[in-house]
Amino acid sequence: MRVPIIEGLNDYINKNKVRFHMPGHKGKKDLIDWANLIPQIDVTEIEGTDNLHSPNSIILESLKLASETFKTKKTYYSVNGTTGAIYAAIMSITKPGDKILIQRNCHKSVYNAIILGKLNPIYIYPNYNSEYNIVTDINPDDIERALLKHSDIKAVVITNPSYFGVCSDIESIAEIVHRYNKILIVDEAHGSHLIFSNKLPKSAIESSADIVLHSTHKTLPAFTQSSMIHVCSSRVDLERLETMLTIHMTTSPSYILMSSLDFARAYMNEEGREKLNTLIENIQRATSIMNNIEGVKIFNNRDEKVCFDFDITKILINLTGININGSTLEKILSRDYDIQVEMSDIYYVLALATVFDEYNDLEKLVLAIEDITKKEIYRADKVDKIDFKYIKPKTRISIYDAFYSDIENVLINESVGRISANFVIPYPPGVPILCPGEEITESIVEYINYLKTMKIQILGISKDMNEIKTIK
Repeated sequence: MRVPIIEGLNDYINKNKVRFHMPGHKGKKDLIDWANLIPQIDVTEIEGTDNLHSPNSIILESLKLASETFKTKKTYYSVNGTTGAIYAAIMSITKPGDKILIQRNCHKSVYNAIILGKLNPIYIYPNYNSEYNIVTDINPDDIERALLKHSDIKAVVITNPSYFGVCSDIESIAEIVHRYNKILIVDEAHGSHLIFSNKLPKSAIESSADIVLHSTHKTLPAFTQSSMIHVCSSRVDLERLETMLTIHMTTSPSYILMSSLDFARAYMNEEGREKLNTLIENIQRATSIMNNIEGVKIFNNRDEKVCFDFDITKILINLTGININGSTLEKILSRDYDIQVEMSDIYYVLALATVFDEYNDLEKLVLAIEDITKKEIYRADKVDKIDFKYIKPKTRISIYDAFYSDIENVLINESVGRISANFVIPYPPGVPILCPGEEITESIVEYINYLKTMKIQILGISKDMNEIKTIK
């Protein structure tokens, strides 16, 4: 019997790699015997199991405990990931035709919510540090300028921390947003752990955000697709939010996922806090060693303050000083040292550490990096530095209308004046050059061609990198 997914996963398990990637439990099963428990708890809404969409017993108790642990007004579980939670949160605050202020480099689910809700986005752009080659934080003053210009904005959506651990000044942003009587939604998908240590950046929950969304599975010991929606103020219409959650959530919620959320909360409320502080100390020790290896740079936001704050559990390793780019380093670590990182771009690899990482895991990473730097065979002749720039296109039609328009592929070099039917996003830095409905200009075509010559990955164009989707 062929079971290719199971076979592939077993192959990965048997390689016994050190996991510096999601989910936060890192495949370790020391505390609960999930392997035996999972088939038994994969049930449905029957007597004694409660109902996620109308909880009154065990799920209700679990949600109350989660609210107490995370210090919220009310907490909900999402088994459709943070994606479903973002849809529900945004559409609970807005109506079709409303304006919404978002980061240009927000998660795709925010753009999807704009399409689903027929909303009109207003963009703010994060800062970019060319010395460190990293997208940084949001300037609170940019938010105020946008709110002054567009008084009819209904909600502001901020990502904090970023995938790379960069944090903005959420307290100042919240003060501005509330001064203009708007709602602040913070996509804190990568920051479920922040509230459990005062050695880390302040959580948006503690920074006066109205709704905070957690991908609990990313940095805490919950299963993939397990998330939480935290309501933190009285500005939120709970009844409307609950209605939107039923619309954007499956009618067959997984008790396996809900159980893992319950466990993650309980674990962090008990021994997890101490484990997190130990992890932080271990990371500081390990990164200090790596920073003293010739050719290695670990982004830490201490030597030079590049952003408002930074989550050090996102370990950003840069070996471009010895001509090893990020994507090459990721391959080397996986192939030759049995270490799998979370992701890479041309500059960095991102090693994601959680409470389930011990110092010996970090030590293996340190020893691998030290060994790699000694081997000339891994080094290229050079690593090109990208001349990154923001391009702010003109919106010709709404994202919603563009999404549902008839489209055709045209050569990029012949697309000037056409309207994009797709998102065009280079990595790095992950900020869209184009969104659906925006006009393709000569400078945009020139920039895309420049990125192609630099061999930058560009999502949203054809595989041969010659064509782009446009509206007919």
